[in-house]
Amino acid sequence: MSAGLIGCEVPLVERYDLALVDLDGVAYRGHEPIDGASDSLGAARTAGMRLVFVTNNASREPEEVAAQLSGLDIPTSPDEVMTAAQACAQLLTTRLSAGDPVLVVGGAGLLTAVREAGFTVVASADDRPVAVAQGFAPEIGWERLAEAAYAVQRGAWHVASNLDLSLPTARGYAPGNGSLVRAVVAATGVEPASAGKPSPTMYRLAVERHGARRPLVVGDRLDTDLAGARGGGFDGLHVLTGVNSARDSVLAPPHLRPHLLGADLRSLLVAHPEPEPGAEGWWTCREAAARVVDGRLELRGAVTGTDEPALDVARAACAAAWAAVDAGDALDAASVPELASASA
Repeated sequence: MSAGLIGCEVPLVERYDLALVDLDGVAYRGHEPIDGASDSLGAARTAGMRLVFVTNNASREPEEVAAQLSGLDIPTSPDEVMTAAQACAQLLTTRLSAGDPVLVVGGAGLLTAVREAGFTVVASADDRPVAVAQGFAPEIGWERLAEAAYAVQRGAWHVASNLDLSLPTARGYAPGNGSLVRAVVAATGVEPASAGKPSPTMYRLAVERHGARRPLVVGDRLDTDLAGARGGGFDGLHVLTGVNSARDSVLAPPHLRPHLLGADLRSLLVAHPEPEPGAEGWWTCREAAARVVDGRLELRGAVTGTDEPALDVARAACAAAWAAVDAGDALDAASVPELASASA
């Protein structure tokens, strides 16, 4: 698998048979649809690409997630949703036996997933659980966290659905499951296993479920979506409609780098040029070019915008910056401007 950006001479829907699509920041933003998402995903389906929506949210049932997407004109069935709760329950099966008692600290989605995996759900550390499954739910308070801590101190295996420290809300970022997990870790000194992104567990489960041969991860966050792609050996498409920008990709360390860069989900429907090395240290991508000289990034082409020329500059910048850094050269982050943005 390439360590840098790759190219695709045909639309991505023709190369990849399954798209593993993140939700917030990719398919929708908060409770609002992202422009072009519905039409693009519909066109991808028509072209033969299957879709699975992969979320670190462990509190909601797949049926609830599917209903939300369908309400945004993205028709989705529950079996096209893979949650961190399902991945957490699957991780438990690697060490536990059917019927083993598991203390669940989380919402309805995690409770259902653990039960469906064949385990007995218990409510107290005094029930001698062999594992603690912890996922986010807004109603979790001190008493539930304390039960988790008591159980872990007594030897229960601590498994977190994900370790996201924050989660987006309409009012800003609030503490996520990772923050609640840290409270248990602070009390016990025991680091948990994690099933959610950036672990590739969910991606692998979805690929196995659908028998895909050429899956593509589509996400907006480098530290979860794209890190999971790299960790699992999957190609990853970074779309610019969410948390991380094209500039973030240019500055990303190897384990967070995407393989492809696009403005939004419409990038599934087009070919992607591959940056190529040229004379005098320039990396070119169609009419755009970039190089690093004395630690500073130099660019040729339209730097900002929502169109393909601006994306080509960002692609060339990624290639030039990554080549320089990987060769042991320094890169002055201040020389990297804001680059291509999401489509309006």
